[in-house]
Amino acid sequence: MTVIVFLILVLIASVLFVRRQLHLWVFAWLWQRVLSLFNVNRPQDRHIVIAICDHFDFGSAGEYRQGEEKKLDIWERKYPPLSDRHLDSNGVKLKHTWFFPPHYHRGDYLERLVGLCRRGYGEIEFHLHHDHIPPWPDTSETLREKIRQCIKSFSKHGVFCLPDGTKTFAFIHGDWALDNSRGGNHCGVNDEIKILAEEGCYADFTFPSLHESQPRKINSIYYVEDNPEKPKSYDTGIDVRVGGKQTGDLMLIQGPLGIGRKKKFGLSIFPSIEAASLDGANIPHIKRVQMWLKANVHVTGKPEWIFIKLHTHGAMEKNFDNNMGDMADQFFTELENEYNNPKDGYLHYVTAREMYNIIKAAEAGEKGNPGVYRDYQIPRYCYLP
Repeated sequence: MTVIVFLILVLIASVLFVRRQLHLWVFAWLWQRVLSLFNVNRPQDRHIVIAICDHFDFGSAGEYRQGEEKKLDIWERKYPPLSDRHLDSNGVKLKHTWFFPPHYHRGDYLERLVGLCRRGYGEIEFHLHHDHIPPWPDTSETLREKIRQCIKSFSKHGVFCLPDGTKTFAFIHGDWALDNSRGGNHCGVNDEIKILAEEGCYADFTFPSLHESQPRKINSIYYVEDNPEKPKSYDTGIDVRVGGKQTGDLMLIQGPLGIGRKKKFGLSIFPSIEAASLDGANIPHIKRVQMWLKANVHVTGKPEWIFIKLHTHGAMEKNFDNNMGDMADQFFTELENEYNNPKDGYLHYVTAREMYNIIKAAEAGEKGNPGVYRDYQIPRYCYLP
């Protein structure tokens, strides 16, 4: 009987292990933890670069459209005062990057987000759900057309526009299905990474995910070369490093991923997946910051600059408190009290574009305060102050 119970428990654990896609990345995480045991010295003058990347879609198709305008009303009212209260080590206020899908570009929604950007509260980038915009699954040709139409439409408001007239953008794939990694109904295009690069994308910010799309390479900033014959070309790649250069087709900038502990029944012994999310029950809490720092996402050869890419679905009401309510206010207050000092590190609040620029500065061997490199390679979009 004992053997039978044991086998049943093993079977249940195995099913959960595969269902949560742990088999894709947990062994890489364990290896990183082993290597960290031999690197116990924290870098001097640590700088913590934080970007909040928002999959800014309004929710399921069943929600009433009139609720969308109300959600933007709340963002316009509540986010600016929160941002104004929270400054980093350079005196720059908290910022948000809204990855805004083209299928929500109706009414004055985009213009209202641009208004927040013009006041210094964030920037707008590109988010695409293939299964929401016919035809789908896409082909290489239809995907190119969707990207070009979005750039044409958004650029009327200065989004993606650089001072020299060129267009560029960061990307997050809807449903985490980058490069056809979750099957045709979510994407359909095996050469998506190459197409994104050719159409002006400077970096992808999709991961981590808790789906089959999750790459085996974790807690990394790396270049990917697309294999147009196969999906999920980003499973491996070449790390961005000091003294290196652009290789392959596109840079992928990942957020922290690992196993932490969650408190239940008064005990902090239960394992929990930490995927840098500010959604739902994944509330911002100061204890999570240690996990983000342990993930140690950095440019190889520049360990003193740590990059923390958080993600959220900020247009959904269930996540409002996580992003701009009392919960967020308390978290950023504690974060600034604990980590914005010479002993524990210097905070830098950035947008996706600014994070990419700081990464490129690290790659070029720049030193000192990363906050001065926010516009290092890609200048501010035309709508920004």
